[in-house]
Amino acid sequence: MRDPYSILGVKRDARHEEIKAAWRTKAKTVHPDANRDDPDASARFAEIGQAYDLLKDPKKRDLYDQARRAAEKKQRGETIMQQREAAREAAERAKAAEKLMEELARADARNRAQTGQKTDGRPETAEDIVERIFGAEAQNDPKVQQAAEAAKAAASGARSDMPAAGETAQPGTADDKTSSASLAANLFSALVRRFRAPQPTPEKAPDITAEATVTVADLLERKWITVALAEEREARFQLEPGMTDGHVVRLKGQGLKLPNMARGDLAVTLLAARDDIFSLRGFDIHTTLPISLGDAVLGCETIVKTPLGEENLTIPAWSGSDRVLRLDGKGLADGKGGYGDLVIELRIILLEKPDEKVTDLMRHMREGLYL
Repeated sequence: MRDPYSILGVKRDARHEEIKAAWRTKAKTVHPDANRDDPDASARFAEIGQAYDLLKDPKKRDLYDQARRAAEKKQRGETIMQQREAAREAAERAKAAEKLMEELARADARNRAQTGQKTDGRPETAEDIVERIFGAEAQNDPKVQQAAEAAKAAASGARSDMPAAGETAQPGTADDKTSSASLAANLFSALVRRFRAPQPTPEKAPDITAEATVTVADLLERKWITVALAEEREARFQLEPGMTDGHVVRLKGQGLKLPNMARGDLAVTLLAARDDIFSLRGFDIHTTLPISLGDAVLGCETIVKTPLGEENLTIPAWSGSDRVLRLDGKGLADGKGGYGDLVIELRIILLEKPDEKVTDLMRHMREGLYL
């Protein structure tokens, strides 16, 4: 996402009223309904909404400002810090390699002085060296075990290259010692990384919000939904059991991206289409069924439309407009193995043209003159 202050055209110290006024002005200007010939209007409108959503919340705005200042500061001193870090790591590796080579040399000298035997009757191994350096608990770590095997190989190579008693050193051993030192440095670097304190988890960037209009049929058929975001991005997700009108779908890692912060989430609120003949209340699907006065009094067999087809329905006699009929299990899946119902609300309608017989009947009933 681009800088929200630039998107709305306000200063960084703008008050809430200024931000709100700028958002309203921008939103009216780029609204898709007023720019039907502009294919990018929806994306720009969404970007303005996301910028306002970020800046209107004091907490989100403060987090963004902190991250921006930190990024600017880091950018200014990044080169110096990288150089210092590289020098520190190089010194650490050199010191580690030197220490490990000294330990290997001491162990080899002791083994030779003791005729290859320790006080407990066995030669000192690379595992013993690692235990002396890092403690006994290090022996239970698989990575330290692998490092110990590498130390054993380095120590064996060093011993085989050393001249026996009465022999003189042969030229060319400098390369072998350099190779052993390099192996030891790599070994110790791995151990340093293993025991180095873990870095703290970076703070998460603020989430961004969006809305997606869906029909009842979309929810029943569990269709894929596409949400247009700023910067020509799109997010896609599939409708699942347990989702209904007002449900918030959280898409991990698809939200705001800020320097030195973990990427935020995208929270999409589902809105049921208002021009649909069906509405939602929880996981129940509601619809209305018009019936005539005669069918309401006498009852009848009829057909009711559902989001996925038609269903037969029996209307009992004397069913008024306050009567509600249910088709069990014809609603949305609740995500727990159950389903809502299809709720049919009856609406009594009169004939399009006045009927004299019906009028006379109602007059007689109201005035107590029963036929």
